[in-house]
Amino acid sequence: MSEELHYDLVVVGGGPAGSSAAFAAAKNGIKVALIEKEDSIAETVRTSGVTWIQNIKEFGIPDDCFNPIKNFSFCSPNNQVTISDTIPRAAVLDVRKTYRWLATEAEKAGADIFVKTNIKDVIKNEKGDIVGVTGIRPSGKITFNAKVVIDASGFPSTVCKAMEFAPQWERFGAGAEYEVKAENVDSDTWWLMVGQEYSPAGYAWIFPLGDNIVRIGVGVGKPESNVDPTQRLKEIMQKKLGPIKKLGKITEIEFHYGLIPNDGLSRKTVFNNLILVGDSAGQANPLVLEGIRYAIKFGRVAGKVASDAIIDGNTGEKALYAYEENWRKDIESKINSAGKVQDRWIGLTDDEWDKELDIIKELKSEEFIDFIKADFGLSNMLKLATHHPKLAVRQLFNLVKGKK
Repeated sequence: MSEELHYDLVVVGGGPAGSSAAFAAAKNGIKVALIEKEDSIAETVRTSGVTWIQNIKEFGIPDDCFNPIKNFSFCSPNNQVTISDTIPRAAVLDVRKTYRWLATEAEKAGADIFVKTNIKDVIKNEKGDIVGVTGIRPSGKITFNAKVVIDASGFPSTVCKAMEFAPQWERFGAGAEYEVKAENVDSDTWWLMVGQEYSPAGYAWIFPLGDNIVRIGVGVGKPESNVDPTQRLKEIMQKKLGPIKKLGKITEIEFHYGLIPNDGLSRKTVFNNLILVGDSAGQANPLVLEGIRYAIKFGRVAGKVASDAIIDGNTGEKALYAYEENWRKDIESKINSAGKVQDRWIGLTDDEWDKELDIIKELKSEEFIDFIKADFGLSNMLKLATHHPKLAVRQLFNLVKGKK
């Protein structure tokens, strides 16, 4: 059985970028379809869910969707640093609950949600511009006609690739983690673990979710290393390396695996009748490879820009460019700076990581958060240069600023 539907806007992908775009567009009064290939929103979790309290407040995410973090602990083979605060500045999201909340908000605003719908191809007009997508549902083939399509399909970039607008990502992070119940958990503290034994091109982590539940994971940069993150994760858990041994008895609950682009902001994200957002657009922070806050923020921008263009009756690239202008102005220079630090980190030996932690421990909590979340604004740089006269810290931030 074949079905054909007509919408103003079709959003492909029911993750944070897609749901946020659908919410903003539906709120603006247009007819929106949000399409998800899995049986339910967030059926499969592909991310550890780290984000920042400031963004959580900005987005209105409910308190029961996250665990707040006050302390940030790093360990390298022969060094350990903890930066503590009196108030939480970071958080670990209950990813499934958060994504479903975002989708429900979109539905409340008027978006129609289609699950179990796998988009396979695009529909083009005589000029070669996208005017819809086609896919498969349990009931058969389905066609969505649209004035604008938003590709929020994540790492696979389903629509973008079908339009032949971008190749596969060359650099990316592969992450594997177990969500576990543990005997001894400090729910206020996350751990980042660096060095060759943890990951030759990345890091390992312990992120607490509350109720003695933590996520233990390993991320590996590709193609910099051919190490399998799943295998490495099993090894460090069996050996109970570093702070893992403090967790005591561990009972596995769920396994997560995901890929995140790390090519920087290399893609054009606006075409006639088409916007890319979130991982499809490569909007990820290279330092810890997190991008949920970008997905939500720029998803909302994409939804508003797309719906305004549809209402105005002009959905060409120029009319949609306000979206790309918005995100480039906001994060392009910060992501480029973070990429320089990441390039430095990827090449560090274990001894060099021990020394790098001595640099990190010089930072105050708010400075550390600005740094790790790639918030390299000029005012932040000036403050750091003033507060930290030590040569090592100056070298690091001269690198960030690209000092001539």
